[in-house]
Amino acid sequence: MRYFFVLINWGLILYLAGCSYSQSSENRQWYASGQMLSEDLSHLDQAMKEFMVQHEIPAAALAVTYQGRLMYAKGFTWGNPKDEPVGPDSLFRIASISKPITAVAIFHLIEQGKLSLDDNLTDIIDMTPPSGQQSDPRLKQITVRHLLQHLGGWDRNQAFDPMFQDRRISRELKVKLPINTADIIKFMAGQPLQHDPGTTNAYSNFGYCLLGRIIEARTGIDYGQYVTNEILNPLGIQHMRLGRTKLKDRAPGEVRYQGTNGESPHGSNIENMDSHGGWLASAVELVRFASAFDHPETCPVLNPASIDQMFALPENLDPKTYHAGDAYYACGWDVRDYGKGFRNTWHNGSLPGTFTFMARWKSGIDCAVLFNKRGDGFGQIDPVIGKVVHEISSWPEGDLFAGMLDSKRPVSTE
Repeated sequence: MRYFFVLINWGLILYLAGCSYSQSSENRQWYASGQMLSEDLSHLDQAMKEFMVQHEIPAAALAVTYQGRLMYAKGFTWGNPKDEPVGPDSLFRIASISKPITAVAIFHLIEQGKLSLDDNLTDIIDMTPPSGQQSDPRLKQITVRHLLQHLGGWDRNQAFDPMFQDRRISRELKVKLPINTADIIKFMAGQPLQHDPGTTNAYSNFGYCLLGRIIEARTGIDYGQYVTNEILNPLGIQHMRLGRTKLKDRAPGEVRYQGTNGESPHGSNIENMDSHGGWLASAVELVRFASAFDHPETCPVLNPASIDQMFALPENLDPKTYHAGDAYYACGWDVRDYGKGFRNTWHNGSLPGTFTFMARWKSGIDCAVLFNKRGDGFGQIDPVIGKVVHEISSWPEGDLFAGMLDSKRPVSTE
């Protein structure tokens, strides 16, 4: 695929951002590569430049669709001249945007008749606690629906997130590092719940880890392979894959990550995060996934009833008291429902060295934004991009998906 490169001098970047930076930033240069179907979309370039300079983000990518057609796809590099430029098909860790992918896979499994939303966790997954410990009896009440809606009863704010407790779990189970998901599940089977299942929304990475294991138990194949075969391939997505922890194991075309405040981008066990935070994706392929649900009657992977259920109010909210436009967490997606089929749905993701945002706006515009760094204020990319795209009064004809989804994966350089 051909990319179009733009080089802007550092002084102009500072002027656009209205900010000053240390001398260590003087050698940075700006590169943008990719395509857009209209000059009206060039305002997105400037919005990304200003945001990245303000937050000192070295690499990013943005893709935008309108009515399911790819309008804009670019990668951005703000770095030294020797840095490899980022393209719109560069791979980034997408962190918790993995959860909508897992939710779609669960609903696809339900459509295949292999699962039900009301199936109980303990009827599918072995939740036997470590020797000498007792399970919380409420584990038997947890359903697939509860896991999807973060209603399983675990609360990391009152206890801890087991997906980031490798050393503790290794020590208490007396198993060697690296631990695996089976070790995490065994450890958690002996831990108490913080809430009755179905009553309290508490974001749970562990709940989505369990959903990955449910997919494996009901299909007999690896979680990643099931998602690839049943969800990604039918959408024409060829290069998304599960990430790896170590820098030496990064995928072809995967960006390098920048830690902040002493955190290491390669310190957490990415392999164990598969179904809650382990996927790699390009902005183009991620927005292709998001836009697949814009027109439910033609969606290649879920039927309209499943899509409606996926975005419906969670079990703990009363439809009679819900106010249109209030936010809630449905099955794998944050949602604002305005009625008559008009919904905003979105998710973000955050890990050391990663911040991501994916949105489907009720206007028919979708976007995916990927950064190779995280930090305070990064969530403001939502209104920044939203403002620009919703000021566009006339969208062009055409569709960049055809040329970009079949592009060859660039080879990484060490």
